[in-house]
Amino acid sequence: MLMKSRTTFLLLLNLPAACVMANTGSAFYGDPPDETHAWSIHDRNRPQPPLVTPGTFSSQEHPGKPPSDAVVLFDGTEATLSNWVADKNPAEPTKWIVKDGALQCVPGAGYIKTKAEWGDCQLHVEWSAPAKVAGNSQGRGNSGVFLMGLTEVQVLDNFNNPTYPDGFAGSVYGVSPPMANPLVAPGQWQVYDIIFRRPVFKDGKELEPGRLTVLINGVIAQDATPLEGGGGHMGRSKSRPFPEKGPLKLQDHGNPVRYRNVWYRPLPPRAVEGGTDGQLSPEAAATKKKEIAAGLREKAEKAASKDKLLGLMESLCYDQDAAAAEQVNKLSSDWLAAAKASKGEGMKGEIMQLRGAFNYMNNHKFLPADHPAKGGIAAIITERGWDEKKE
Repeated sequence: MLMKSRTTFLLLLNLPAACVMANTGSAFYGDPPDETHAWSIHDRNRPQPPLVTPGTFSSQEHPGKPPSDAVVLFDGTEATLSNWVADKNPAEPTKWIVKDGALQCVPGAGYIKTKAEWGDCQLHVEWSAPAKVAGNSQGRGNSGVFLMGLTEVQVLDNFNNPTYPDGFAGSVYGVSPPMANPLVAPGQWQVYDIIFRRPVFKDGKELEPGRLTVLINGVIAQDATPLEGGGGHMGRSKSRPFPEKGPLKLQDHGNPVRYRNVWYRPLPPRAVEGGTDGQLSPEAAATKKKEIAAGLREKAEKAASKDKLLGLMESLCYDQDAAAAEQVNKLSSDWLAAAKASKGEGMKGEIMQLRGAFNYMNNHKFLPADHPAKGGIAAIITERGWDEKKE
C-alpha cells in the first residue's frame, strides 16, 4: 500500500522515482504536523541525524575507542586524571592513582567526581574488581557510579557472591535489582553502558520520574527503570527534582576497584522539556512549527514564482501566517493565468505538480476547499485531456 501510494504521488507530480529517492523527500506528502508533532510524516524539513563515527569494542586486554562525539573522562593516561577532583574538597586533586592504564581507587581517599557537569547522557564505564577475592556480600569489590552525583548504579563483585538484590552489581541502588547477572570473574573487565534521564518537574509537578537503562557486558540489566527519587542506603527515596547538571562520582567503599575507558555523550532534551523527540508538548510543538515556517518563508522569498508559491504553501502547513496566505492567493492567481495562456504540454509537469500540492492543502484544510486555484487547475487538466481517467 505504501509503495503504491508513493508511486501514485510521483506520477501525480510527474517526477521519476529516482529523482525523489535521491533527495530528502517531498513536500505535500505525509500526514501534516499537528498539535504535538512539529513535523509531518516523512518531513524533508526535519534535520538530518548528525554524523557520528562509532567507537570500537573493548577486549579484556585493551579498552575500546569511544565514538567521535564522546566526551572522554578517563582514557588510561595521567592527563585525563586531571578531569577528576576529590569529592569533599574539589580544590584538591584526587588521591586515586593511575596504574597500568586504569584509574584505581585508593581506599580511604574518598569519592572522586568530575570537574565537568551534565544531565541526561549515554555513559560508558568499564570496571574491574580485585582479582584476589576478599570479603563477601557488600564487602567484596564494592564501589559505585553516581549519575549527577545522586543516583548510584552499584559496582560490586557479584561473581558467585550473593547480596541483597537492590544492592547487586547493576542495581539502581536501593531502588531496583538488575534483571540479570552477566558478570565475568573478578580481575576481568566489566562493561557498563548506561542511558540516564534525570527527573523533570514543572511548577512542582512531576512530568517524568527520570529513568535508567543499564547494560552489563552487553546484557540488559535495567530497562528504563524509574528513579523513584534516586535511591540511597537504608531509606526509601521519593520522587524529587534534580538540578539540570551534576558531576559523575565514583565511590570509595574501601576496595581497590579499577576503572578505565570512561566517557559520555550528552543526550538531547525529551519532549516534556521541549526537546526534539517525535511527540512534544503543545507549547513546544507550536514554537517549533513557527520556527520551521519562518525558515520556509525566508527561503521562498529567494525563489522564482512557482517555487516561491510552493514554498509559501508549504509554510502554511506549519503556521497559518496571514501574510503568507495572502501571498499564496496572489501568486496562485498569477500562476493560474500563465498556465491558462500556455499552449501544448509545456507546462503539464508544473500543472500536475501544483494540482497535487493544492489537493494536499485542501484535504488537510490549510487552504479553503473552494480555493480558486484548485478549480482552475482541474479545468485546465480536463480541457487538455490530461485527466487520469481518460489517459
